[in-house]
Amino acid sequence: MATESPEQAPAADGIQSLSISEPAQSSSSNPTIQMSLEEKYQMLRSLADECIQEDELRNLLAHKPEPIAYDGFEPSGRMHIAQGVMKTINVNKMTSAGCRVKIWIADWFAMLNNKMGGDLKKIETVGRYMIEIWRASGMNLENGKVEFLWSSKEINARSDEYWPRVMDIAQKYTVQRITRCCPAMGRNVEEDLTAAQILYPCMQCGDIFFLQADICQMGMDQRKVNVLAREYCDEIKKKDKPIILSHHMLPGLQQGQEKMSKSDLSSSVFMEDEAAEVNLKIKKAYCPPNVVEGNPCMEYVKYLILPWFNEFIVERSEKNGGNQSFKSFEELAADYESGELHPADLKSALSKALNKILEPVRAHFKNDETAKQLLQSVKKYRVTR
Repeated sequence: MATESPEQAPAADGIQSLSISEPAQSSSSNPTIQMSLEEKYQMLRSLADECIQEDELRNLLAHKPEPIAYDGFEPSGRMHIAQGVMKTINVNKMTSAGCRVKIWIADWFAMLNNKMGGDLKKIETVGRYMIEIWRASGMNLENGKVEFLWSSKEINARSDEYWPRVMDIAQKYTVQRITRCCPAMGRNVEEDLTAAQILYPCMQCGDIFFLQADICQMGMDQRKVNVLAREYCDEIKKKDKPIILSHHMLPGLQQGQEKMSKSDLSSSVFMEDEAAEVNLKIKKAYCPPNVVEGNPCMEYVKYLILPWFNEFIVERSEKNGGNQSFKSFEELAADYESGELHPADLKSALSKALNKILEPVRAHFKNDETAKQLLQSVKKYRVTR
């Protein structure tokens, strides 16, 4: 697969299936893009709404050629575009900036959090399905800088290292402090939590040290547990704290939905949705005229389409203003707020761009037998909390 420009996710046309157990192979034919320290910093900083701390990020890049960036996910059902497209964009930017990315397949965590009814076999199937999506969507796995690590296998292999750390974290903090990290599980402090769900943040905090992560690159919903890891460094007198890059959380399609929901099919565009489904969902999406703030369609353009293509193309008749290419979100927002760009034209262009991104994924799940079977199984599972 040819290396693309750092700002654009690689195209996935013609991707061939790889077995789940097959490691990503380094490709000597891919040219390495040499980036300055400032370019690496700006690349990584562009991933996040918030960085804790920027001076530490600069220092890390100046002294460590290949920082370890950590991201994790619970296999919890079908994958929507917030998890599929955004993670592909972010991982490709991190590897372009020289990072080694460890993607933690949190199967044990999904079981603790009662995902898929706590059935570990179903959770594993969902995890394999999700890896197939990222491969098909264009995540750059050919340079050997991305590892998928199953939490159950890694923890079992090095349990003598993992569990003492988790127990030390649990010993140093109160139940009240740990429950403040509940948003990392998609839960509220007020919920009646199980003992397993109290253990969960202690384990997630321990993961960061277990994986020797320099950077925690996750959504804003994971911020509190990542901050806990920095606080723990103070407790154990560890000088180099993990840097937190918290990316934006994409809203659901309907008004007032702060994030996409896998259990609410009207809330999300899924990575293997057919083109007609994408068109219908975007057509029905909340998109008030002249309003940018809180408009999910505008957010999808800002955080998915523009980073992927470096432009957003609106096709219109000459009578309605003609075709237009927006190179920046500020330019797009100004036209939308003024009424120069109509919601129907915005939605039409957004649907077309999303379908262009998703078409290789759809093709992979139609043409690859392993992927097809995984999708059929995942679609039968009931999403549980």
